[in-house]
Amino acid sequence: MEKVKFGIIGMGNMGTVHLDFFMKGKIKNGTVTAVSDKDPKRLAMAKSKLPGDYECFGSGDELIEKADVDAVIIAVPHYAHPELTIKALKKGLNVVCEKPAGVYTKQVKEMNEVAGGSKKLFTMMYNQRTNPLYIKMHDIIENGEIGDIRRINWIITNWFRTQYYYDSGSWRATWKGEGGGVLMNQCPHQLDLLQWITGMMPKRVRAFCHFGKWHDMETEDDVTAYMEFENGATGAFITTTADAPGTNRLEILGSRGKLICEKDELTVYRLDCDLQDFLKTEQSGFTEPKYTFETVKQYGDNPQHVGILNNFANAVLGLEPLYVDGREGLKCVELINSMLLSSWTESTVTLPIDDDLYLTELNKRIAVSSDKSTRDILIDNTMSFGGTK
Repeated sequence: MEKVKFGIIGMGNMGTVHLDFFMKGKIKNGTVTAVSDKDPKRLAMAKSKLPGDYECFGSGDELIEKADVDAVIIAVPHYAHPELTIKALKKGLNVVCEKPAGVYTKQVKEMNEVAGGSKKLFTMMYNQRTNPLYIKMHDIIENGEIGDIRRINWIITNWFRTQYYYDSGSWRATWKGEGGGVLMNQCPHQLDLLQWITGMMPKRVRAFCHFGKWHDMETEDDVTAYMEFENGATGAFITTTADAPGTNRLEILGSRGKLICEKDELTVYRLDCDLQDFLKTEQSGFTEPKYTFETVKQYGDNPQHVGILNNFANAVLGLEPLYVDGREGLKCVELINSMLLSSWTESTVTLPIDDDLYLTELNKRIAVSSDKSTRDILIDNTMSFGGTK
C-alpha cells in the first residue's frame, strides 16, 4: 500500500473541510477515493467545489460496504458516530471519528468493545492535542514538575454563536438531533484536554446547565460545573456560547507550582518548596513561598486536523505509532453526561455514571424534542479551529 485510501462519510461542514485537506495535498500518505452523504445536494456541492477522482455514495452504510477504501472519516451528526464506527471496524476498515465519540456512554462502550477486538486502527479527531502549549502542560504534569494537582479551573467562553448558527441545521441544539449543546458540540476538545493534560478524571460532579438561556434552542448554552477528584483536588469548568468577548483560560495549581494557559501563552510558576509543607511549617502569617516563573509563547507546529490525519495515515502504513487511541473518547462523553445528568437530577453525580439512568433521562427529552424547520447550510468552521484563542 503506497497511500491510504480514505472515504469521508458526511459532506457537511467538517466533511468538506477534511476533503479540502486531501485535495490540497496536505495529507502526504493519504488520498480520498470515496465520499458519501444522504443529501444529494451536498454531494453535488462537494463535487462542484472540490472536484476529484472519488466515487460518491448516498449513505455511509453504502460507502462502507461498496467503496474501495482502507479507512473512513466519520463526520456526521453525533448519534451516528458509534454506529458507523462499529460497521466500519467490522468491515475491516480503519476509522477516524469526529468528536464527540457519541452522545451517551452506553453506545460509546459498545463501540469501544468492538474497537478493542479489532485489528484495525481507530482514532478520535482530538486535534487540540497537537497544540504545543497543551503538550508542554501535559509533559510538565506527567513529569511531576508542579507536584500533586490541587485545583483545576477552565473558563472557556470564546464560543460565541448567533441564532443564525443554531438555525443553520435542523439537527443543531436539539436532543433528538445533536444530543446536547455547548458541551456536546463545542467543548469535547476542552473536556478531553482536561483529563489528558492532568491525567485525572473527576470522581464527583455537580453542574448547573442552563437550557436555551440565551438562544432559542432546547439544549444547554450556559454551564458551570464543579468537580472533585480522587486525590482531593477540586475544579471548575465554565462555558457558554453567549459571551462576547469570550475567555479561554486554563489554570492548574499543583503542590509545587502552577500553570496558566491563555491567549496563546503558557506561564509556568515553580515553587522552591512544597506548598503544603510550607503552609504547615512557616512561622509567619502572611509570607508566601518563593517561586520562579517563565512565559512560553505559542511555538512550533500546531497541525491540528491535518496532524491527526497525517499521523493516522502513517500509523496505518506502519510508519509511526497512533497518537490518539479512539477508545479514549469515552472519557469526554462521560464528563458531558455527568454534567447534564447532574443538572437534570439536581444532584451530585458520582463517576463512572449510571449509563442506564443517563439514557433514560436523555430519552425523556428526545421524546419531546422538536423538529426544526431550518435551512441546512454550510458554515465556514475554520474560525473555531483556534488552539488557545
